[in-house]
Amino acid sequence: MPDIEGCNLFMCCKALHKNALSELPEGFTIRPCRKEELDIWYGFPFDHEPEKYRDYMQQYFADVYQPREAEFFRKCLFLCDQNDTPVGTCFAWKAYGSVTTIHWYKIRKEYEGHGLGRALLSAVMKDIPEEDYPVYLHTQPGSYRAIKLYTDFGFALLTDKQVGFRENELEIGLPYLREKMPEADFARLRFERAPEDFLQAVKSSPVSQF
Repeated sequence: MPDIEGCNLFMCCKALHKNALSELPEGFTIRPCRKEELDIWYGFPFDHEPEKYRDYMQQYFADVYQPREAEFFRKCLFLCDQNDTPVGTCFAWKAYGSVTTIHWYKIRKEYEGHGLGRALLSAVMKDIPEEDYPVYLHTQPGSYRAIKLYTDFGFALLTDKQVGFRENELEIGLPYLREKMPEADFARLRFERAPEDFLQAVKSSPVSQF
C-alpha cells in the first residue's frame, strides 16, 4: 500500500498570479540563512521528526548545494519572528543548471494559519525574474493546504507519468486531494503537460535537485 500522503506530485507556474501576493505581517522579517544556522535548516522540512531525517538532509545538502555553497547561503531564506528566530524557510534555486525551482517551503506548525506562508512565498516568487519562468516544485498530497496556495500563485499539477527519475503519482494523489480539499479549492486545480526541455533537464542527473 503506497504512502499516499507522501506520493510524488509536481507543479509548474508559467506566470505569476500577482493577485495572490501578500505582505509580511508586522514584526516578521525575511533574511538569508547564516552558515552557523545550517543545523537549524536541516531540522525544518521534517520538524515533526528532525533527528530521523537529519542524515537525509545532510546528504541532500552535500549532493545539491555544497558545490554551490556560497550561492546557497545567499538564496536560502529564513522567515523570522520578532526575536530573529527562524519560523519558516523557502527559496528559489536553479536546478540542473537551467530549471527554476522552489525549495523546502515550510512554516513551523505553531505559526501556520497567520498568513506567513503566503507572505513568504510571495517574497520568493516576486523576486524571480520573468525570464526565469516557468517555475517548478515538488510536493505531496499530504501538503494539500500548500497545494491550494500554490494554485493561487498560478501553479498547475503536471500530468506526465515520469519526471526525471521519479514517478509522478498524480493518479494516486488526486482522490486524496479530492477528499481533503474543500470542493471549491479542488475544482480550481489546473493540469498541464511539462515542457519537453524541462523533462530533458531533469533526466540530466540521477540526483533529484528539487
